[in-house]
Amino acid sequence: MRVTGAKWICYNERIPPMETNVSDSPKPASATPLNPRQRALIIGASDGLGAALARKLARDGYSLALLARSEEKLKSLRSEISANGQVASTYVHDITEYKKTPDLLRKIVADLGGLDVVVFVAGVNYPPGGIDKYNFENDRKMIEVNLIGAMAWLTPIAEMFHAAKAGQIVGIASVAGDRGRVGNPGYNTSKAGLATYLEALRNRLTRHGVNVLTVKPGFLKTEMLKAAQGATPFAIDPEKAADDIVSAMKKRKQVIYTASIWRWIMLAIQLVPSVIFRRLSF
Repeated sequence: MRVTGAKWICYNERIPPMETNVSDSPKPASATPLNPRQRALIIGASDGLGAALARKLARDGYSLALLARSEEKLKSLRSEISANGQVASTYVHDITEYKKTPDLLRKIVADLGGLDVVVFVAGVNYPPGGIDKYNFENDRKMIEVNLIGAMAWLTPIAEMFHAAKAGQIVGIASVAGDRGRVGNPGYNTSKAGLATYLEALRNRLTRHGVNVLTVKPGFLKTEMLKAAQGATPFAIDPEKAADDIVSAMKKRKQVIYTASIWRWIMLAIQLVPSVIFRRLSF
């Protein structure tokens, strides 16, 4: 389905496998008085932190491409942004459909006229239901979305930004990835893997003028919080986290925790000896 007048684009058709090389796609254009280099793609934009970032970046003058699975939520968010005189295009996509990514990325870059910032927010959390419970299918789904989904999108984007020697990648990891805890090994693993992948991209791309920001939120007051097991201290609104992230983007920081207190909490947790840490029940 494609309704061009409303900028609503739905990709549900089967797309043949594509090469992941996007060297033939449009590159981020040079800054000019008519092009302030503010074009952003948010992957996982339908609600929570992704929607909060969309509203914040739209207010800051970005032209946006918003991508998520929920057509209804995307349509509502686009209408909200458009009502405020800002620009957003929406794309319905399941990020586990990896073979569709290269073609859709080319489409988004062409629609925006270039690309300067990419934010990967998409993520799922399926707790096993207790520290004595195991669920491989849920663990697999979390890896497929939180880690492989991120790599499917950020790998061709990194290649594009590398060639252009410009751009910024923002990945939403988690404090859950800083150490393996008993509560949800699959989620811990997916976020630890994402943080390591982002660090590797940073080490590769910084020398080419590309910034890679890793964001490690604690508890956010979103639908995902309902899946958390146990206490949820220092939970903050997604709007506060979005403000922290955009501020870090402007300063081209490399790693942030939000709320900032989590930096010190996780430092303390990382210093706990393994013989003690394995006895803890969180």
